[in-house]
Amino acid sequence: MNKITPFLWFDTQAEEAMNFYCSIFKNSKVLSVTPGPTGVAQSVNFELEGQEFIGLNAGPTFKFNEAVSFFVNCETQEEVDELWSKLTADGGEEGRCGWLKDKYGLSWQIIPTTLTRLLNDPDPAKAGRVLQAMLGMNKIDIQGLEQAYEQTG
Repeated sequence: MNKITPFLWFDTQAEEAMNFYCSIFKNSKVLSVTPGPTGVAQSVNFELEGQEFIGLNAGPTFKFNEAVSFFVNCETQEEVDELWSKLTADGGEEGRCGWLKDKYGLSWQIIPTTLTRLLNDPDPAKAGRVLQAMLGMNKIDIQGLEQAYEQTG
């Protein structure tokens, strides 16, 4: 078990959400499901890309919001596109600047490593153009970022 493990509060969909996330991330696994008295899982434990998560079915008292999100580093546009498509499916919502909410209301940031590299360029004009390009995007487009970076004048 990790020293720190994200703990996610669901109404009744912890097991469904766990299976959804495990279907999206290639390096994932179900660790355990604790049955509840009504036949719906009381809690679930799973791993995504080496990070352990716990999900609890505890009723509708608390909802997810943007104050907490999961940042996913992506190496390629194909990875960005695939994760974006899967996480926004079936009721998820696109946000700005690489942010989205999945169908359970959990916020994710799907960010290509290229963005971080370009934003940290020592040339403030190049980094500024990249920032402005990103601010106009929902899903991050690596080619668009690179074009902004290479722009002259």
